[in-house]
Amino acid sequence: MASTEPDRREDEENAPAEDEDTGAVVAPIVRLEEVAVSTGEEEEEVILDLKSKLYRFDKEGNQWKERGAGNVKLLKHKEFGKVRLVMRQSKTLKICANHLVLPTMTVQEHSGNDKSCLWHASDYADGELKDELFCIRFASVEKCKTFMTMIQEVAESQGKREESKGASDTAELLEKLSVSDNKTEKEQEKLNVAEKDDKQAVVGNRKSEVDKKDEPTSPAKT
Repeated sequence: MASTEPDRREDEENAPAEDEDTGAVVAPIVRLEEVAVSTGEEEEEVILDLKSKLYRFDKEGNQWKERGAGNVKLLKHKEFGKVRLVMRQSKTLKICANHLVLPTMTVQEHSGNDKSCLWHASDYADGELKDELFCIRFASVEKCKTFMTMIQEVAESQGKREESKGASDTAELLEKLSVSDNKTEKEQEKLNVAEKDDKQAVVGNRKSEVDKKDEPTSPAKT
């Protein structure tokens, strides 16, 4: 009787390894559909994106408290041109900072660390406006300088934009006033013409009455 030991050994050698891909396709038990997640940044253009760590000054405790580590972004709205600073925690995506870059905003170097800088802002990260003092720290001096330079450029551009918008609004107002004045002049001309016509009609009526009085009366019939 032939031994079956070689056959077993051959089957064991040909059996696929545990981690070997057999090519079998296994359909998922539950099919998940892709869900579009809105970040609120879809209508904005990213003009700066740097890794950093953010701190806020706690006035009550008189100390700096870490706000989170993540990417600080400057986002410019495609339609309105406004620029805001937004930062989210890298793991939880919780908002650490969310405020507009205003023309009055200034960034100062941190006296104790050349990789850090400070600024004041009316922040909306917690769902309400709060006057905050922020400190942000970068991995290098170059990145910190890049951030400070970009903030300064944006603040200046926003100031020029508001001045230009103010001049445009003034010009539009003057144009409306000019149109209104022209309309008033035309209406006055119409009133003058109507008044002149009325005077001519009155004079005509009086003349007609005088002419009738001057006509000879016909003799009475006997």
